[in-house]
Amino acid sequence: MKAMTIEKYGKNVPLLLTEMPVPHVGEQDVLVEIYAASLNPIDIKIKEGKAKFLLHYEFPLIVGNDFSGVVVKVGEKVKTYKPGDEVYGRPRKNRIGTLAEYIAVHEEDISLKPRNLSFEQAASIPLVGLTTYQAFYDILNLQKGQKILIHAGSGGVGTFAIQLAKQMGAYVATTASEKGYDLVKSLGADRIINYREEKFEELLWGYDAVYDTLGGEVLEKSFRVLKPNGRIVSISGWPNARFGKEAQLGWIKTFLLSMVSRKITSLEKKSHTRYDFLFMKPSGAQLQLIREWIEAGHLQPVIDKVFEFKDAAQALQYLEGGSAKGKVVVTVKEL
Repeated sequence: MKAMTIEKYGKNVPLLLTEMPVPHVGEQDVLVEIYAASLNPIDIKIKEGKAKFLLHYEFPLIVGNDFSGVVVKVGEKVKTYKPGDEVYGRPRKNRIGTLAEYIAVHEEDISLKPRNLSFEQAASIPLVGLTTYQAFYDILNLQKGQKILIHAGSGGVGTFAIQLAKQMGAYVATTASEKGYDLVKSLGADRIINYREEKFEELLWGYDAVYDTLGGEVLEKSFRVLKPNGRIVSISGWPNARFGKEAQLGWIKTFLLSMVSRKITSLEKKSHTRYDFLFMKPSGAQLQLIREWIEAGHLQPVIDKVFEFKDAAQALQYLEGGSAKGKVVVTVKEL
């Protein structure tokens, strides 16, 4: 099969169109012919080697973390799916590789594709959908009437997060540029901060939660907008010692995380708030819930641009440029 691979880590390492073997199908696996895949910031981090501390891969490595497609084969013990089913999903972290013609995934990591979405639209959902669902439901326990700040509202994660937070009944503030204003407004944002001209940390206070997608100084300043006992969940900041313990990374890695995150831990203590780093877990059950919400019209995909498979490297560069409004998608199989 054809696949987009890297031979080593590095910022300037090229994506190569490579012939790879069709994946082996285990007894609980589903072999999917991929029709579309979407790109995410984690793909850039993996490619550049910035995720090596938590994720280990062999080369050549097929890039890509979420997809949609059609089931072509199922393992001996699979009862949920059959050949011909249209599905979407996010493979487990040790089985990534969605920029390819085929992928084998565990049946628990996929769901039937929303019937009202194209394959490109469906491929844009799994990673951002699961990440945000787990942030809002599992960590923040976001409640109706609570106030949440969502950073980078016009980005791939932000566009989904605004919609889900509004569906849950929250008051949503978000940061965006002038170019993203109309988009985040149309998705339901209640307060929009123009980050190019305004300082969110001086304009917002008393918030229950912050959803951080940027890390760095933005994350550090976000503690100022929280009320006591407020919570921050980040997908871009440093994992802390709490994460190391919960993920059972061992005492050495947990100690190292406690050192690199000590400034965040200090801000957490001073502001009487809680900081959590989120490392999303695949879940077909959660994708099924998201599918139902999409089919009911409560959530919709937001796609900035669709690239052909041969232009996957260009698509990754476009995402890295930081100007995408919504998701960047690659069509793997032309209909």
